[in-house]
Amino acid sequence: MEIAKLVEDVAFNLLKQAVIYLPEDVKEALKKAYAEETSETGKTQLKAILDNIELAEKYMAPVCQDTGTIIFYVQAGAKVKNLDKIEEALVKATRRATKEIPLRPNAVDPLTQKNSGDNTGRFIPYINWEIVPGDSLELTVMPKGGGSENVCLTGMLVPGEGINILKKFVIEAVINAGAQPCPPTILGVAMGGGADIAMKIAKKALLRPLDQPNPNPEIAKLERELYEAANMTGIGPMGLGGKTTVLGVHVEYAFRHPASFPAAVAFNCWAARRATARIYSDGTVEYLTHKSLV
Repeated sequence: MEIAKLVEDVAFNLLKQAVIYLPEDVKEALKKAYAEETSETGKTQLKAILDNIELAEKYMAPVCQDTGTIIFYVQAGAKVKNLDKIEEALVKATRRATKEIPLRPNAVDPLTQKNSGDNTGRFIPYINWEIVPGDSLELTVMPKGGGSENVCLTGMLVPGEGINILKKFVIEAVINAGAQPCPPTILGVAMGGGADIAMKIAKKALLRPLDQPNPNPEIAKLERELYEAANMTGIGPMGLGGKTTVLGVHVEYAFRHPASFPAAVAFNCWAARRATARIYSDGTVEYLTHKSLV
């Protein structure tokens, strides 16, 4: 099978997996939150979320009516041929998925306010490229919901105030977001680089499984501190109060200019959708996040 058709089929499958079946680490975190929640209202909300997840899988329907803006992450081996055909294949997969799964059409021209009707348009689906050694191709899709996207935040902090100003920035972002991102959320936090770099790596941090802390012990400690502080806000499930406001916090960083301290917080709602597959040079495909469905 030619690479373009293979990528299209795999990307279509990933979109279907992502919008219907949450990754196991997210489901386990939600079950744990339900078991440990002390607020009766919060527990009721978490039960509704878990019931919703079960029904989505049973009826093979999207777990949320907002199937998001489609974002792809492409990790391409340097020896992979015909990389110029990948983008169009991902666009075709998005159009197919919109019609066949179906996905809600969420791509709107900001000038004319016209919806394309198929989740495609200028720079959408958005594709993040990374070239790595080897001859395999790894595709990840993240359908990003509008509610959580609306509260994503970038800021230029005061360099001299150090890491404490980052902590303040993150917790204030959580408090100001309140119920808008449909908590319990997952936070991708980034510092350094530039304004655009910080948000880019903060959003990519959302792809890391919840049971995988940052391998840097100092960053892992910061993740735990932010997780505990965010859950002390009492915002709770769906903003109705409780001990579970975030399911996890993932922190990443880039080196920064001495005069700048960029920071970003990317929110993902409880429906933290992602799916990944690897295409090998012989055409075989390995689905990495949803092995039980293959």
